[in-house]
Amino acid sequence: MSQLLSRLQEEILLLDGAMGTELQNKGLEVGNCPEKLNLTHPKILKEIHNSYVKAGSDIIQTNTFGANSIKLDKYGLSEEIEKINTTAVKLAQEAANQNTLISASIGPTGKLLEPMGILSFQEAYEVFAQQAEILAAAGADLINIETMIDLQEAKAALIAVKENTSLPVICNLTYETGQRTVTGTDPMTAITVLKAAGADIIGANCGLGPAELTKIINTMGQQKSSYLAVQPNAGLPVLDEHNQTIFPMEAEEMASYGADFVAAGANIIGGCCGSSPDYIRLLRAEIKDLKPKSEAEQIKVRVASRTQQLSLNQTKPLFVGDKIDSTEQTDLATELKNNKTNLLSQVTTNQDQAGADIISCNLSDLTKPQQVKKIVNTVQMRTRLPLALKLKKPELLEVALQSIVGKPLIQLVDINQPKAEEILTLTNKYGATILIPTLIDKQPITIEKILTTVQNNFERLIDLGIQKNNIIIELPATEITAQQSSGQQILTAIKSIKKDLNLSTALRKKELVTNLPHSEKVKTTYLTMAIQAGLDILILDPTQQRLKKLC
Repeated sequence: MSQLLSRLQEEILLLDGAMGTELQNKGLEVGNCPEKLNLTHPKILKEIHNSYVKAGSDIIQTNTFGANSIKLDKYGLSEEIEKINTTAVKLAQEAANQNTLISASIGPTGKLLEPMGILSFQEAYEVFAQQAEILAAAGADLINIETMIDLQEAKAALIAVKENTSLPVICNLTYETGQRTVTGTDPMTAITVLKAAGADIIGANCGLGPAELTKIINTMGQQKSSYLAVQPNAGLPVLDEHNQTIFPMEAEEMASYGADFVAAGANIIGGCCGSSPDYIRLLRAEIKDLKPKSEAEQIKVRVASRTQQLSLNQTKPLFVGDKIDSTEQTDLATELKNNKTNLLSQVTTNQDQAGADIISCNLSDLTKPQQVKKIVNTVQMRTRLPLALKLKKPELLEVALQSIVGKPLIQLVDINQPKAEEILTLTNKYGATILIPTLIDKQPITIEKILTTVQNNFERLIDLGIQKNNIIIELPATEITAQQSSGQQILTAIKSIKKDLNLSTALRKKELVTNLPHSEKVKTTYLTMAIQAGLDILILDPTQQRLKKLC
């Protein structure tokens, strides 16, 4: 375990404050490239770091917020990326004492990711990976991904850091007054997505003052699946008599929020725009005797889009709409294969309006990356619901996972299918939830066969590094008869899987078969019985099913 994570078990750690404010106070012009000052004015940078160490900061941050290749290229400095980042870490190290941790700051690229912008997920990943590798090699103790307004860019940065370094990672989004980022993400969705993608500490910085960020950290603390960090501005910015932006909150007032942050669940506290060593000194005094809020981690299965997250531990099952299917003989499937999306938009909207909680896309028959990307982006533009996805080819699945914003549900065809482990590895890498089918080769279906298969599949997933709260069990196809033999086995299995393994379960309506009269009514009755047994997810066509009758 890293020193940072070890200390967080027992301590509230204090970050430093703003860098830009201090550079201005030292008389330096920050309108150009602030990161170049690492090379041109190293003495001043070292003095700023040292002033924060003296003020009581446990963690000081490098002057590397914009030291990625895209931003440096604007100043003609891309060739100096290694020197700028390495020097920044060195300057912080020289100012630190033996207990000070060096946090390497990574900020956004300044470009929007597709489809809102032109930067692809892979391009963003490569930019962040390059900077992270340099910072880690220079000796940073942790990485702080900060001031991100786009969940997808934050995720690209996070995955890049986790794959290319062994350092713990803070991942901070920046929120507006409505508790959403500029691109629409709320705190609960952020913590769901970023935790699944590997963030060690999740939080909020910049944008708002301490009063507003206290509320956001309190919201995150209700989920409590991660250490939390907070770096507020010194109040909301205003213009002074010279038309210059200032942050009006005095150090004493900002420091007074220290105990509130701890009570809300914060483990790391610092300052952002407008804060100085004086602010940090007073914050130190406010929190010096406080201990981390101790709560049991909530283990829940969750999925998310850009703008909302859903938990399977709700009072009713989640409905997955499964009309988007490239493998069926339909007009929609024909359009998908011909790279057209007119029907796709309509079908997506219809399922959303009919009450689906998740939109499923079975794209198993598609072969081209651009087809997959276009379909995923079209669906996301038509709905704010989380997505479920089925693809057999790992290379196409990765294209989809780089396009999906949030935490999707990946539907595996067969845990023993070719390249299944590659698919599961990608699911883990991108922080998705996995739906595992329970395939029974020999009839009849019995509770013993179901539970044995589920247990074997579960153990294999755990061996591959899949977390328990990212696993959902899909029950096998069954025939509903007057005797209810196999059908009853499924109902019993739902109860046993939840009770004995504490796993979530799903059932696909298409897999229900019956020769009984009034088959649709029989199936609806059976699904209601499955829900009463504890079923978490129903996969069906919501436009042809009265969902309220099943709740």
